[in-house]
Amino acid sequence: MPVSARSPGDLEVRVGHEFADEQLLRRSLTHRSYCAEHVDAASNERLEFLGDSVLGLVVTEYVHDIYPKLPEGELAKLRAGVVNAEVLAELAGEIHLGEHLLLGKGEDASGGREKPSILADAMEAVIGALYLDAGWEPAKRFVLELLRDRITEDAFGPGGQDFKTRLQELAARRLEQMPRYSVRSEGPDHARHFYASVRLAGETRGEGEGRSKKHAEQQAARGAWEWLMQQADPPEGVGASVVAAEPIGSDGASNGGPDAGTT
Repeated sequence: MPVSARSPGDLEVRVGHEFADEQLLRRSLTHRSYCAEHVDAASNERLEFLGDSVLGLVVTEYVHDIYPKLPEGELAKLRAGVVNAEVLAELAGEIHLGEHLLLGKGEDASGGREKPSILADAMEAVIGALYLDAGWEPAKRFVLELLRDRITEDAFGPGGQDFKTRLQELAARRLEQMPRYSVRSEGPDHARHFYASVRLAGETRGEGEGRSKKHAEQQAARGAWEWLMQQADPPEGVGASVVAAEPIGSDGASNGGPDAGTT
């Protein structure tokens, strides 16, 4: 539904900022198809351009500072893993951005509120609008609140070693069994939310949730992996890539765990 039928305040709550200039927020939600039908309206394309740069710099600064042991090539892969259209569309879904878009009648009728490309562009535009309205720190806080867990997840998986893979390998060595996942979902197709759990040694050892089945399972696997790592000394070689990706705190000391840098 258009902004006029859905309070911008709902979106401001999810963004965590009350805009001093509400026209900035409105423009960030205005697709070019709407402008074709309303000659006085300005599209969100310039804000999208700005937001793309803000997003990239926030993530670049964060991974550079928090993962000092990762080489440049791995940092670039880490950034690319979270700064892309697919992830941006997922983030837009998490804050229900599609409900607030201003679209032309044809685009709206053809399902534009659920199109990943439109959602990703609008997400960047909102970041750009937030930066102009409030400055660097609020924009940075908003981006990291949405992306920090994804960054941490990817940092522990250079070369494809994600938490599901780590858990499977570790469980096979220590328990001689495979993890068992269960997943359920709630909500309509355009705003589906997934909940996952994983069982080891007869008990649920990890739980997770997210906008995709993959993300929910990864979060559950991470919890179970952490539990299993605490049960005994890690087998030889298990921690090698973890050390390379180990984040540090603001004081420069290692935080020593996959939750480092999260809130």
